[in-house]
Amino acid sequence: MPEPIPPDHQLPSSSSGDAAKSRRKRRQWLWILLLLVFAIILYVILRHHDDTAKTAAAAGAGRRGFGGPVTLTVATAQKGDIGVYRDAIGTVTPVYTASIYNQVTGVVTEVHYREGQTVQKGDPLVDIDPRQYQAQVESAEGALARDTNLLAQAKMDLDRYQKAWERKAIAKQQFDDQEKIVAQNEGLVKADQGTLDFDKVQLSYCHIVAPFTGRVGLRLVDPGNLVQSSGSTVLAVITQVQPITVVFTLAQDYLSDVFAQKGRGVGLNVDAFDREQTKKLASGKLLALDNQIDTTTGTVKLRAIFDNRNQALFPNQFVNTRLLVTTEHGVTLIPSSSIQHNGQVSFVYVIANGVAKVKNVEAGVSDHGVTAVEGINPGDQLATSSFEKLQDGSKVNISKQPLPQDTTESNAP
Repeated sequence: MPEPIPPDHQLPSSSSGDAAKSRRKRRQWLWILLLLVFAIILYVILRHHDDTAKTAAAAGAGRRGFGGPVTLTVATAQKGDIGVYRDAIGTVTPVYTASIYNQVTGVVTEVHYREGQTVQKGDPLVDIDPRQYQAQVESAEGALARDTNLLAQAKMDLDRYQKAWERKAIAKQQFDDQEKIVAQNEGLVKADQGTLDFDKVQLSYCHIVAPFTGRVGLRLVDPGNLVQSSGSTVLAVITQVQPITVVFTLAQDYLSDVFAQKGRGVGLNVDAFDREQTKKLASGKLLALDNQIDTTTGTVKLRAIFDNRNQALFPNQFVNTRLLVTTEHGVTLIPSSSIQHNGQVSFVYVIANGVAKVKNVEAGVSDHGVTAVEGINPGDQLATSSFEKLQDGSKVNISKQPLPQDTTESNAP
């Protein structure tokens, strides 16, 4: 007879088995989902790797010439001269600048100049009422005339006294006194002459003229204004613009290059360009160097002079200067655009017999898109485009038409 089942021990229910089966199914689906995601990711990676390999293979084939010759433009290396320049920022500075003040007190009667006018040396600028100074001149002339006649009369008396003293007709003391009277009158005449000269100078100050040829600024005084001799009223400002100078700075490291030239650099060519360095404004000569180096900047000031015939240089204008220190003669010149770089190494593609060959070069001085180099010979043809397709040994076709400029620089071949 079977034993009875204890009341606290019961058989598993059917619901517990269903829950376990459900959990197993969910885990299975989760693994399936994870495997599917992994497969998709692996497919994307392999596809990208395959595309990259195909692109690299196509590019390599193009560089090796398997995709056909590379079409490019060329330039020929030339033998010539190139200048060694030192660039700096300069300020246009007039040779002469004058602020015209009045030296006498009076009313301005006339302003002769126009604003911005170019005046010649001696041209009238401003007139001040001269009447009181003219009166002083006339008074001084009258005093001089009076004392001149008194001196003449004293000299006549001295001649009479001398003849009388020779005849012993008068005492020696009377003759000596007359001599001193003549000397006194001579002093009066000299003083009167000085007063007259001073008054004439004062009168001349009423008519103000240009001290040198230059350009006048804006009008600063009008007719009818009262100006004081002790005041600070500026009547006009004149600046000389022909010739004109440019003051610029040069690093002390380059002073030896300048001093190595004849005359310690004075007379070297200097070009002035606009702020964008695209337009040459004027050409001139180095005029002078300062006598000391600025210790705060390590530079020295230089002054160049320009004839400024077209008046392209304006006082206080900022310009870019190029000082021609020396000229290298008989060097090999190539376009700067044909030089490629791989780290510290510079190289070019020399085209010969339809094949590009890499040659390392040593670049030197550059000027306006031309560079002096060592390592190639004058007459060599150099690639100037299609660098992204070129490699050592690539076959090439030379195009006579300009090609689009490359945006990337070639690396090592």
